[in-house]
Amino acid sequence: MDEKGLGIKNKKSSDYRSGVICVLACQLFWGICPVYWQALVPIPSWIIILYRMLTMFVYSYIAARMRYSREEIWSPLKEKDVLVRYLAAGLLLTANWSTYIWAMTTGHMVQASIGYYIEPIVICLFGVLIFREKFTKYNVTAMALAMISLTVMLVHYGQIPGVALGLAFTWACYSAIKKSTDRPPVIELVYETMVYAVIALFAIIFIETRGVGAISLGVPGKYALMFLSGLITLIPIALFGSAAKKVELFIIGLAQYISPTMTLLLGILAYKEPIDRVQVISFAIIWIGLVFFSYGEYKNYREQLES
Repeated sequence: MDEKGLGIKNKKSSDYRSGVICVLACQLFWGICPVYWQALVPIPSWIIILYRMLTMFVYSYIAARMRYSREEIWSPLKEKDVLVRYLAAGLLLTANWSTYIWAMTTGHMVQASIGYYIEPIVICLFGVLIFREKFTKYNVTAMALAMISLTVMLVHYGQIPGVALGLAFTWACYSAIKKSTDRPPVIELVYETMVYAVIALFAIIFIETRGVGAISLGVPGKYALMFLSGLITLIPIALFGSAAKKVELFIIGLAQYISPTMTLLLGILAYKEPIDRVQVISFAIIWIGLVFFSYGEYKNYREQLES
């Protein structure tokens, strides 16, 4: 191999290593995030959500300006339907974030982890229904087991596991919209958060000036900590975006089980959330489904390499 070829090979190897590091760092960061959200208690989750909406835009715009000019950031909005598409994506993202924060601060970490376990299966279902991707027997098996797990919980508790389904379906819908966009991830985050940041700003001013916001709680340390909420969100998204360009989707898909497992363990061991036999059975069914799902993705990945 000549010097040029060796250089390309080394670069690919270096990119792959950095991609693996990024995807692992992303999942580990996401997995430990519940500690941060718990640290903000007793600030109500709806107030945290407002501050997160605002600060996410601020941090996204700062990050975008570090790499792109104002013209590069704002000129795409002149195109038709671009703003509508990103507003829809932003609404789904806001709904997902809001559900997640509420779950992290109100003792629903276990159910949230269920949502993130079934999320890749729901995304796969959307791929088949919306983008006409092919079903495999492994996908079908995983989806069937996920449905059985949810049915077990529904029958036992007499209610739909809203947090789990809300997290899974809002992220799946968000992913479906993102599949049709092609802007740099950090610029897309600016578009997705800008309108909702304005709404959040006015809402924050309203509640704080009337003495019913976070300031009135008399927890200055926690109030200051809350301004990091946008950065806490941006870091794993940036790591994920970097990893997606350097490693295969199979690796990313497999790694994404790390964060819900960490959330589950934190909920049970650190925050003493109750978990009963039915939940354990439901998790076991989902995990079996994920084994089938992961094996199917691995086979597909190997077939693509060989073709």
